[in-house]
Amino acid sequence: MYKRLILPLLFRFDAETIHHVVTSLLKFAFAIPGVSALSRRLYVLSDHRLERTVFGLTFPNPIGMAAGFDKNAELVSELSDLGFGFVEIGTVTPRPQPGNPRPRLFRLKADGGLINRMGFNNKGAGPAAERLRHFGRTRADRRVIIGGNIGKNKDTPNENALSDYLASFRDLFDAVDYFVVNVSSPNTPGLRDLQEREPLTQLLAALQADNRQRPAPKPILLKIAPDLTNGQLDDIIAIVADTGIAGVIATNTTISRAGLLTDAAAVEAIGAGGVSGRPLRERATEVIRYLHQRSGGAFPIIGVGGIASPTDALEKLQAGASLIQVYTSFIYEGPGLAKTINRVLLSQPVPSSLSATSR
Repeated sequence: MYKRLILPLLFRFDAETIHHVVTSLLKFAFAIPGVSALSRRLYVLSDHRLERTVFGLTFPNPIGMAAGFDKNAELVSELSDLGFGFVEIGTVTPRPQPGNPRPRLFRLKADGGLINRMGFNNKGAGPAAERLRHFGRTRADRRVIIGGNIGKNKDTPNENALSDYLASFRDLFDAVDYFVVNVSSPNTPGLRDLQEREPLTQLLAALQADNRQRPAPKPILLKIAPDLTNGQLDDIIAIVADTGIAGVIATNTTISRAGLLTDAAAVEAIGAGGVSGRPLRERATEVIRYLHQRSGGAFPIIGVGGIASPTDALEKLQAGASLIQVYTSFIYEGPGLAKTINRVLLSQPVPSSLSATSR
């Protein structure tokens, strides 16, 4: 029913506008007594065999909502009630910022994808942390794992980027279970320059130094672009080892337009931005497989990019991912996606590269 009736209706409206409408409707609906329980009955598959303990955290299932859908930590409870085992909020920055001018989110319907150039639009790390602390106080039975994806403000020069990442890290520290350092978005000018070995090592080492001073350090992961060369991926492996961070998220959106089914003139008219969804599937899997094999499985990988079906999910897990995330496919496939994938995972043998417990 979702794909036949609801999706065509949603696609009649601007992509970003309908995103805000739908999320507002979710908040309204889930505030009605009984709706949360009904949603959990419909969409949550609870089974201990789905649990994964990765970088010291026990995830109720391996399917997460990727950063970008819930930028401001406003939908964690609702997404948990739709079957997700973890939710990554953000990307947040120390100071609120409006992001890039609209329109900035575009559908590639023929490809099952999106192009976005949002530009880290968010209300700031401090307000997000306060919402998460309130969520933790009011939901005693919370099992969903929460990640905090952090970036720098657009007007902060790269030489001062560390101050932004540290500020958000400190604001969110008591409110999230793990952190993700985002230096791979193509929509903040110069941000991807921070993926180079020297500045990235310095940034992660400084965050780890602050982290290790705390009584209970949090796992820190790095989110990388799919557009890195094998040589750059080798650098990422070395940086993970040198800094001792917990793992990698592979991958962010791509700046490539290769292989798109959407009319080339229409894609060119959209302009700059990162492609997500099905067009990213193959390259994201290649990156996961390369990192896993080249490192000898030295660190956990969260796989994201083009996961629209159980087959896609298994592909990522078999390539070496310990957990997976979706975003674009949630829009195209509907609210039952997490349960659909989890049901198939229960019927499949665990890939040899994946144990129930990862470092």
